[in-house]
Amino acid sequence: MPYIRNSKGELIQVKRNDQEVIDIIKRENIKFIDLQFTDLLGRFHHVTIPSSTIDIETFKSGMPKLDGSAVKGFTEIYESDMVLIPDPTTFAIIPWSSESLKVARFICNVYWGSDRGRFSRDPRFIAQKAEQMIYELGYDNSYWGPEIEFFVFDRVAWDTLSSYRGQSYTIESKEGAWSGEGINYSTRFKEGYYSTPPQDTLMDYRNECVRLLEEYFCIAVEAHHHEVATAGQCEINIRYDDLVSTGDSVMTFKYVVKNVAHSIGKVATFMPKPLYGDNASGMHIHISLWRGKENVFYDSNDEYAELSQIARYFGGGLMDHSRALAAIVAPTTNSYRRLVPGYEAPVYIAWSIGNRSASIRIPIYRKGDKFMNEKRIEYRPPDPSTNPYLCFSAIVAAGIDGIKKKIDMGEPIDEDIYKLTPERRRQLGIKELPGSLREAIECLESDHEFLKPIFSDDVIEAYISLKKKEVMEVDTRPHPHEFYLYFDI
Repeated sequence: MPYIRNSKGELIQVKRNDQEVIDIIKRENIKFIDLQFTDLLGRFHHVTIPSSTIDIETFKSGMPKLDGSAVKGFTEIYESDMVLIPDPTTFAIIPWSSESLKVARFICNVYWGSDRGRFSRDPRFIAQKAEQMIYELGYDNSYWGPEIEFFVFDRVAWDTLSSYRGQSYTIESKEGAWSGEGINYSTRFKEGYYSTPPQDTLMDYRNECVRLLEEYFCIAVEAHHHEVATAGQCEINIRYDDLVSTGDSVMTFKYVVKNVAHSIGKVATFMPKPLYGDNASGMHIHISLWRGKENVFYDSNDEYAELSQIARYFGGGLMDHSRALAAIVAPTTNSYRRLVPGYEAPVYIAWSIGNRSASIRIPIYRKGDKFMNEKRIEYRPPDPSTNPYLCFSAIVAAGIDGIKKKIDMGEPIDEDIYKLTPERRRQLGIKELPGSLREAIECLESDHEFLKPIFSDDVIEAYISLKKKEVMEVDTRPHPHEFYLYFDI
């Protein structure tokens, strides 16, 4: 459920039913309703309707407003009629809409037309199935806390359509190490972490994003700061929540971050690696399972990490399926420009309590029973280009597979894995994540049975097909750097 801060600054859950939402729409004189939904690749879409067309029945039978054949990864042209059913718990007034044309939004569940039930390729439905699996296995809840990184640039332009003439891109940023403007104290490569104004030029921007997230969308924020890279890399951490709600929050987060940047003449991107020679954007995810008020990932008897055997099995599942998971949690060709040594990216499949070169980290800032609620697994391979609903669901599928099969994580690695020799890594049994999206897709093709309880066959097939097409589009185009390397060969 969404959270909001009361007058004392305390976090309280917001629970809105159908009638309450209808009353707010009338009281606030809302003119239009945005029906939002997410495609298989993780992009938000919307259909806008007059507020007069929505009533209590809408939350049961929905709005027949979707042509599924026009959405990537959805349906064929001969089965295109689909229905959007709004979820009242996601209701929010769009803060940048004008007072005279006030707009509110709902995130919707996607259904087949003709009363054929839920649409299997609706990412939110997949997340709901993942959450249901957690309940069926005897857990009352799971909590998800993503650390979302992104860049905010002054201007970005690219030319890839004139393929025969040439291809190029340009990035402009007053913060950029290459800008040379001086008056803004340009950020040196890899030296932006926790920088302060005036070097950090985006503090007010992030403050505004946080204000809107909390006041309008009921998404609680824990902290924000400038990240490591030059040229306006940011991080905003939203408060942990249940699986589906966190998926909704990540989609809303991207929506807000992009619109606030647009309002001040800048552009925000969740593309993982837009800059050469500096850190990329990740989305580390903190996960825990609960029974009532008991964090089942916590065990005070474990001296090393206070980690329970269930948590070790869950982590073991993540490690066992990490190479296949990569195609979902790091889903773009650009993702694999991030997953390289030297930029704090988790290239190696290993775990530790503080080792940021490993794919799984167990945060351990404070120890003891009174900090039991803080115990969690931090899974580091995901990046913000992922579809959050698919990402969280795939992690659940892998973790639950680890619990069912009792796949232990093995011994922790407390060394800098980047500095180990290949022979030493082999001795320790440390494997690597795929080096490309093509390799990740091949891993997913050979290892996806663990997804089956949550992901239907048609979802996996459609997803792999879309990703293969992306790989081909990049692989068949000459790269500008190839001219530098090979033009005189």
